[in-house]
Formats: sequence, structure tokens, C-alpha cells
Amino acid sequence: MRFGTAAVAIGAGSTVLVIGAALIQAAGDTPAGKALGLSVSVPADYKGLVEEAGNTCPEVSPNLLAALLTQESGFDPKAQSPVGAQGIAQFMPSTWESSGIDGNGDGKRDVWDPGDAIPSSAKYLCGIAEDVKDVPGNKQGNMLAAYNAGTDAVLKYKGVPPYQETQNYVRSISALAGKTPTGGGKAGTMASVEQGATAVNTAQEMIGTPYSWGGGNAEGPSTGSCCSPKGRSGKSIKGFDCSGLVTYAYAKTGITMPRTAAAQYAASKPISSGQMRPGDLVFYGSSASSIHHVGIYIGGGYMIDAPRPDTKVRYSPMDSMPDLFGVARPVRTATTEV
Repeated sequence: MRFGTAAVAIGAGSTVLVIGAALIQAAGDTPAGKALGLSVSVPADYKGLVEEAGNTCPEVSPNLLAALLTQESGFDPKAQSPVGAQGIAQFMPSTWESSGIDGNGDGKRDVWDPGDAIPSSAKYLCGIAEDVKDVPGNKQGNMLAAYNAGTDAVLKYKGVPPYQETQNYVRSISALAGKTPTGGGKAGTMASVEQGATAVNTAQEMIGTPYSWGGGNAEGPSTGSCCSPKGRSGKSIKGFDCSGLVTYAYAKTGITMPRTAAAQYAASKPISSGQMRPGDLVFYGSSASSIHHVGIYIGGGYMIDAPRPDTKVRYSPMDSMPDLFGVARPVRTATTEV
């Protein structure tokens, strides 16, 4: 793949990357992204629903609801999980039976219809917020944990339960929901050529850093957590996982990214292959809701990534994984509390 005049060379028999000042040429070649009304990328068909339902009660905002739907299904109204959760908001059948509403007034309660499922999701969030309102700790975190693990679990543990899935769920949605565009200027537009180059240069400095499941943050390498889908723990390893590396690289550009690959995709603007430039993010998975890996594009069909346990941050060809989902460019936003 050719990328304009950017100089990218992978040395034969070695991992030598040369990225010259040409990376920062022709800043006007790619138009800047348009300002976004929501920090989360919401499909046009659902934006009105999210904005309206996101004001159902004080505990729920449009950003929070959009972040939750991104995490649950990637806005796929036909999503179905292996355990039986259904639709854009991933209701279990028993929960839908007790909590689903006819949100669009067509006389039916249909879990597969976003016009019903999105308002039902907001109403359900408001209900569980009331159920856990007296639980100590962060009220938003407790509400999200109850949506994921059930109200009984939050009441039992007097806060977010010690389930890795639920803790990651709360962190991811809170991080994405907390990113809201400011009124103008640079916020709400896509990362610049210069910021992309900075992210690449920052990631390059981490080449050889060990992979650590759950490792890495805006400050740099860190010990991770337990456990990967195959049971691997990062608790004793200081390093990065794939999304941790992206979080760190883009923190150096002034852009705060969510912590998981799926949330990072939602906080970025999809672009075509013809628009790709160094610093763009390369995502892998079968759908937006199942994204499992992210790398930082450097040009020439290569990226920098933290691939998996027992590896190190390295240069990898984009076709090193078979399920390339797409490429997206981070959107500049300002972080605020929700």
C-alpha cells in the first residue's frame, strides 16, 4: 500500500522503521472531521432515540446510553450473545419480559426493534439506579454494574462486584461516556496529521515492551489484571495490552482514549483504506461489538501493536490477523464528568 510521500521502510532481517518528517506533510490532503453532537459515534437512524431516551431520568445521559449501547451491541439491532441476550440493548428474555416497553407506540414490545429496545434500556437503567441508590460508592458505576451483573450482585457486594467482566464493563462505558465534545475549535474533529505522527513515535519508543493483559495506561506501562479469555494474567507483568498501548500513545497527543479496543473504535471515526495515514487505528473482530484487537498504523501495510501474551510490542503486518474489521481515526474531545 502506498501512502503519499511518507517514508516507511521495514529492514530485511530486522525490525527497522524509518518514519521521516514526510509524515507531517500535506496536512490538507485529508479533510478534518466534522464536529460531533455526541462523543460516541451513533448511527443516524438511532441518534434521535438515544438523545430522547437519554433524558429519561437524571441518572442517565445521552452519552451514557450511547456508550452502553456501543458496549452491548455496537448498535447492531440483530445482535445475539451466546448466552441468549438479544437486540441492540442485549436484554435477556426474562428481563425483557418484565422491563421491555412499547417505546414507539406501535402496539408491540419487540426486543429486536430499536424503537422499543433503546427506550426500554434507558427505563431499565433508571429503575436499577433507584434500586442501588443507597449502595456506597460511585452511583453511575453501581448502576452500570447492576445492568451487567444484576442488582442483587451490587447489593451483595455493596458496590461493583469483584467480577472481572463487570469491572471492565463499568470502566469502558464510564470512560467512553465521560468524553464529551466542547463547543468548537479542535474538539470534535479527527486527530491531525501531527497527532498521528506523535502517536506513532510514542508507540515506537515502546517496541520490545512485554505484553501484559490489562496493562498500560496514559502514564505508560503498568502491571495488568486477570484474566484473558485463555486464562492468562498480567498481574505480574509490567507492560501493555493492545488498547493500553493506544491509550498511552494518544495521551501524548493530548487525546484521551477509552481503555478497551471496542470503546476506542466507538470513539473514532471510520475511514476508507484510501484515506489511511500513520496514527490511524486498525481494528480486528467480526463486528463493532466483538472487536478484540487494535494496532497503530504506520504505513506500508504495517502497524505497531501488542499482540498477545508471551509477545512484546512490535511491528506487525496488518494481515497478521484474519478478521480485519476496519480502520478509524481518533476524534479529539474534552473529558468531563457525566
